[in-house]
Amino acid sequence: MASCHSITKIEGELSGDPLDLKMFESTDWELNEPGEEDTTKFDVMAPTVVHPKQPDVVKSTHYESFQYTPFEVGIVRQFTFSSNLQRMSIIARTLGEDHFSLYVKGSPEMIASLCLSDTVPADFHEVLLRYTQHGYRVIALAWKMLPKMNYVKTQRVTRDQVENELEFLGLLVMENRLKPETAPVIRQLNQADIRTIMVTGDNMLTALSVARDCEMIGGNEKVILVDGYNPTNSAPATIKWMYADNTKIEPVAEMYTEVDSLDSSNTLIKIDEDNQKFHFALTGKSWAVIKQYFPDILPKLAVRGAVFARMSPEQKAQLVEVLQELGYYVGMCGDGANDCGALKTAHAGISLSEAEASVASPFTSKQPNIECVPTVIRSGRATLTTTFGIFKYMACYSLIQFTSVLILYWIQANLTDFGFLYIDLVVVVTLSITFSRTDAFDKLTRQQVPASLMSAQPILSLMLQTAIQVVFQVGAFLYIQTEPWFEAFVPNEEDDYASYEFATIFCISLFQYISLAIVFSKGHPFRKTIFSNKLFLGNIIIVVALSAWITIYPLPFMVDLLELRMPPYILFRVLIVIAGGINFLLSIITESFVLDGYIRKRIGEATENCIATKQYQYMVVEKEMVDDSEWPPVDQLTSDLTNLLRNESSGTANEAFTLTSDSKLQQGSIPETDADVNAFAVSPSSQPSFPTENLESSPVLKRVSLNDAHVHLDQSGFPAPSGEPPYTIADDLTLMEENLGFPEPRSPEPLLPGGDNIFEMQTSHEMTAL
Repeated sequence: MASCHSITKIEGELSGDPLDLKMFESTDWELNEPGEEDTTKFDVMAPTVVHPKQPDVVKSTHYESFQYTPFEVGIVRQFTFSSNLQRMSIIARTLGEDHFSLYVKGSPEMIASLCLSDTVPADFHEVLLRYTQHGYRVIALAWKMLPKMNYVKTQRVTRDQVENELEFLGLLVMENRLKPETAPVIRQLNQADIRTIMVTGDNMLTALSVARDCEMIGGNEKVILVDGYNPTNSAPATIKWMYADNTKIEPVAEMYTEVDSLDSSNTLIKIDEDNQKFHFALTGKSWAVIKQYFPDILPKLAVRGAVFARMSPEQKAQLVEVLQELGYYVGMCGDGANDCGALKTAHAGISLSEAEASVASPFTSKQPNIECVPTVIRSGRATLTTTFGIFKYMACYSLIQFTSVLILYWIQANLTDFGFLYIDLVVVVTLSITFSRTDAFDKLTRQQVPASLMSAQPILSLMLQTAIQVVFQVGAFLYIQTEPWFEAFVPNEEDDYASYEFATIFCISLFQYISLAIVFSKGHPFRKTIFSNKLFLGNIIIVVALSAWITIYPLPFMVDLLELRMPPYILFRVLIVIAGGINFLLSIITESFVLDGYIRKRIGEATENCIATKQYQYMVVEKEMVDDSEWPPVDQLTSDLTNLLRNESSGTANEAFTLTSDSKLQQGSIPETDADVNAFAVSPSSQPSFPTENLESSPVLKRVSLNDAHVHLDQSGFPAPSGEPPYTIADDLTLMEENLGFPEPRSPEPLLPGGDNIFEMQTSHEMTAL
């Protein structure tokens, strides 16, 4: 626990994996790294040293000149954590000892497969089951003496040469305490009809427990474990379907396929008709088997899958790709290097740390929890709504101005230069800029924003709104000609376009541009109302006031600049403003109540079959499972979960090179398990007892039981013996290198007499006394 980690010091602060940090902090030891000047002397690398914070000494078993030496452990070689191998290890040496030691930690199934069978307790799987079912994170610890290895060999040896025939020590158990933000976020996503999936490198039972705690799986919803087995000489590839319960799993069915026949479409599974809501859960090993031998089942597993455990980085990315092929828009949360592939593949990747994952994902959260997920979704929907609104506004603006020009061309007139500038710069540009300043709506809703500009609703909106504006412009053009004071425009060579027709078309079009900006600036359910956008609201007030001023009572310089010929009667000018108001009311009723209400519902019903088949394949898969009541058959037999763990462990031993995992528990396509970690250790040979009070208030255990070893440490400390020169781990390594080998280990010496200042270790294994 003090040495087998990847912790380093950066600017005097410990930095590394959160799991390693919690584990190391619980030991109450210190870590010292060599300075730059130490690593450059004669090209000899100085080791990282760990030692207790309280002074301590041990009796040397090899060097007679130093009877007592400081209790220090030097880390001389590190094999970093590998997802494919599910473990990490280090080669270290305790000061004063005559041999190096290998310390290994990793997934319990993998470590157990690498240990000598007589060192693994008989109740290993039962103890592991009890802890993982309660949602605890369990790491296995193992050790091996390296008696015939010198310092040079430690730097050249490969990990597969030493990571075998280990002695099993025990289990390191950590509580994956959900952060207070996690469950409310998952609940909010579920209420918004957004699927949440957990994809993790952790144990299956731990993942299931956390999934239920965070309400990713409902309390009354059943979980079917999908366990896949590779073909052997005597049997084809097999899939077993079993109900997962608190302490039992019920076998559902077995599926077989010949290696040469990958067709699984005729295989049926049956589920209890009293509860049609169920989820699938499977491991990375099963995923690999199904992907190779049962590819037709992958879509169903992706549609109903809730927990994917022991998944490798490649398998996470494969899951995201399958979901995307089914028509899902996938978001992924991750905080480690193992998540980079999935983060990059997903439509929206969110890194919960500023480490490697932040490089591969477009979003990085400053807070290490999933509270940012609803914010990203709400902001994305608001952005898409704003984009569609701006597109429709600019398209309608062009069509309105095109209509005005066509009408004036009919009488051989046109908009004046300053008329164009006023419309473009004062009205349209300012409204377009402030239009997008509206924030996202506060809550997620089930309603979904249109996914395509070329869908029926945006196109129909453009057509209807353009038709309304054309009707009002043509109506105003025809109506002014009926007035007794009207004088028709006479074309001239000076291009003087001042006329009653131009003034009427220009003034009423000003209100149309403003009206459409308000109509397309939609609020609920994706954006807040325009009243929350102070800039946009102030902009509307200013341009409405200016337009009304120009229409009703313009100043002489305005008339000259815009080349207007205003109608002689104020009443007619007011009538133009009223017509603009009626135009606005008709436009907003058409957009809000007709297009967003009745027509949207009818369009959805009319195109549902087309969209479901062409774009949203997951709907088709879901419908097939609902319609097929025989998928999947229920058997009344029951099987202990311990057997499943044993099968998983044996599968790991046979195919260790194919299994992968990562060191972070995740909640994903949207998010990883947000958990604070509390560490304590337990002996597999003992009966685990769970604290009745909240573990948050429980101290870290000071007495650690690892197999039959009991460690008693007096906290008063031990002063270094006086009169002896200081002795360090670097000195010890130098002497060992000069020896270029090690003598055979000595016979165990009798323990030193017990006392107030004595560190005692009593063990059933044959170990050198310290």
